[in-house]
This record gives sequence, C-alpha cells and structure tokens, in this order.
Amino acid sequence: MNDRLANEKISSLLLSLAIPSILAQLASLIYNMVDRIYIGRLPNGSLSIAGVGLCASIITIITAFSNLFGRGGAPLASIRLGEGNHKQAEKILGNCFCMLIVSSLLITLILNLFGNEILMLFGASKNTLPYAMSYLQIYSLGTIFVQLTVGMNYFINTQGFAKFGMMTLLIGGILNIILDPIFIFMMDMGVAGAAIATVISQFVSCLWVLKFLFSSKTTIKIKKENMLLDPGIVKHVFSLGFSPFFMSSTEGILQMSFNRQLLFFGGDLAVSAMTIMLSLNQILSLPMEGIAQGAQPIISFNYGAKNYQRVKETIRLTITCSLIFSVTAVCIMEFFPGLFVKLFATDPQLIEEASWMMRIYVFGFIIMGANSTFQQSYTSLGFGARSFFFAFYRKIILLIPLIYILPLFISNGVLAVMLAEPISDILTTVTNALFFRKFTKKELP
Repeated sequence: MNDRLANEKISSLLLSLAIPSILAQLASLIYNMVDRIYIGRLPNGSLSIAGVGLCASIITIITAFSNLFGRGGAPLASIRLGEGNHKQAEKILGNCFCMLIVSSLLITLILNLFGNEILMLFGASKNTLPYAMSYLQIYSLGTIFVQLTVGMNYFINTQGFAKFGMMTLLIGGILNIILDPIFIFMMDMGVAGAAIATVISQFVSCLWVLKFLFSSKTTIKIKKENMLLDPGIVKHVFSLGFSPFFMSSTEGILQMSFNRQLLFFGGDLAVSAMTIMLSLNQILSLPMEGIAQGAQPIISFNYGAKNYQRVKETIRLTITCSLIFSVTAVCIMEFFPGLFVKLFATDPQLIEEASWMMRIYVFGFIIMGANSTFQQSYTSLGFGARSFFFAFYRKIILLIPLIYILPLFISNGVLAVMLAEPISDILTTVTNALFFRKFTKKELP
C-alpha cells in the first residue's frame, strides 16, 4: 500500500480511497438519520424527534473524543510510516487505543450521573425531556463501542485500507436499519428501541474494527506493550487532534445554542425543525469529509516522504471534487426542500416550518467544500493549530455570537437565528482560502 501512496497516479488513487470513504460517511449518515426517520413516524413524532435531536447534540460531543484520539493519531501514524518508522506508528496506535477506552468510561459515568441536568442545559423542555432521557440512558451504555469504532477506524483508513474502513460503517448502518423497526415498532419500545438498536449496531462495528487491528492483515497492529501511555506521544496526538476535537465538541455547543434560541423564539416545533436541519447538515458535510479523508493518507504519507509536488496536486484535486459536490448538493436542496424534510416528518406544520428554515440554513454550504479540504489538509500535514484557528473563528467568533446578536436586529427571531449559519460559513471559507494560499506557498515549496 505504501508504494501506491508514493507512486500511483493521483486521480485514480484519490478515487480509490475517496469512494470508500464517501460510502463510509454515507453509511454513518444513514446511521445517524435512520433513528430520526423512524421516530418521526411515531405518535407525538414531533416531540420524539426533538428529544432525539437534543441527544444528538450530546452525541456530537462524545464523538469529538473519537476525533481527538483518532484524527489526532492517525495522520501522525501515517507520517511516521512515510518516514519508515513502523515501530513509532504502532506505538501511536496503542496509545490512542488506550486513551479512547479511558475517555469512554469517564463519559459513560458522567452521562449516567448528570443526564437530566445536561439535557436541560441543551434546550430540553418539560415536553421533550422524557423522550430525550429515554434515548440517552441507553445510548450512554454503548459509548465505548462508539468511541472505539470511530476512533480506531481512522487508523484503518490512514493505512490506505479505505474499503475495510467503509465496511465498518456499512455493517453498523445496515444493521441499524434492520433493527430499528423491530425495536421501535414490533416490540413497541419507541425512542428507547431506537437507542437499543444503535448500541447493538455499534457493538458489531466495534468487533469488526478490533478484529482487523489485532490481525495480520493490518500494517500496524494494536499490541499490549504499546498501550502504556507515552507523554510525548500523548502531547503530540492532543496537539494535532485538538482542532478536529474542537470542531466536533463545539458543534454540540453550537447545537445547544441553536436549540435554546429556537425554543425561545419558535417553541418545540422550531426545535424539531432544527433536528431536521442537523440531519441535512450531515447530508452535506459527511460526503465532503469523506472526500477529504480519502486524500489524507496520500497527503500525510507524501509529506513525510518530502514529495511536496504530489501533496499539492492531491490538495488541488480534492478542493475541486469537494466544491463540485457542495455546489450541486446545495442547489438541489434549495430547489426541493420539502423532498428532504419529508424524510423526517409527517406533520404538515413541521414540514412547512422546516422547509423555509432549510433554504436559509444550507445556503452557505455552497462553498464549504473548499473549507472542508483546507481544514483536513492542515491536520494531514501536522499543522493542527491552523486547523484549530479556523474552527474557532467560524464557531466561536462568528456563528455562536451571531445566533444571539442577529435576533436583536431582526424581528423574526427564527429567521435571524437561521441566518447566522450561512453568514458564518461564507465568511470563514473566504478568509480560510486567503490564508491557505499563503500557507501552501510557504510549507510546500
């Protein structure tokens, strides 16, 4: 595989790595969407989907820890492989495996002790809290499976085994689709049934990932002697993984901000619509992330091998592909919003509310394909601080303040909250493009 990363034609190599990554992200999308699609068809579907949406904000923060250790460690391991340092690459893998286990246990404990308080903080009302707690209590028990599946799968993809990484998510996604109607409808367990189906699916995916990383098929293996934490490795993983961690964890805080403001201006119906917005966000962002992740092993390996021209060619092609997707997808959503909203809702009032909100919310994504590539490229090259800055800039400096500031100047509070998203997306992408051009000239001579 290392020979392919170093010598194969960029376009065919990126295609072979990106397609499995995109399919894996689509499987992840199905994973995240299927619960909401089924739950939206329950009695009191609007309240149920709002409750699960509140949990999704918390789950996003949980996933952030997978990104901290997975996306922080995987590019680092790939760079070491490019340098020919196989032993150090395996040590990075073992350390990240250990850190994922420890963080999972701590998260499970916190959710079980303070679940009610956390959900209220994230915008739950007395109407939606019972549905949210029903889901979260069960889901929290499967945290370790989620963490290991997502976090360790990055180490599979970074070695170039994109098809195997794709299967990790396909297995869980397909199983979740099968189990959801059984537990939700046939066993009449409602929201709790959706959580049980998700935990079982993640458990099976976790077994799949670990079986591979302990086997002889992988280039780097999980070994007991590498699980003893090395302060140098931990520090490096944290520095590189902090940006994707920040991007994911602040996504949860961002969702909390949206939910609280929308509950104030539009009530539970607006919060239910926001849950649909989050699913549509994933329809747009996950395939873009799949393209960028497909490029990551090529960028990291060749950067470690000092083949800078090959790195630049990969980045250019990735930006082009990502932009083609983001422009096309946003145009379709702008023209046919109801088509997407009806996947999650049967209530005519909710469909009407979510459709007009969607047109505003997704508009800025039209150029976000480029921003996705910029962010992943910084991380792939080992410059996590730059990736962190633009994540911080978009969410903390622009988006979250705008969610609270715009309603002070626009009388329609729900409209004002929705406008915060496209304004932040466009400003971030334009600013990042200017900085990224200077960055590549300096770091990739």
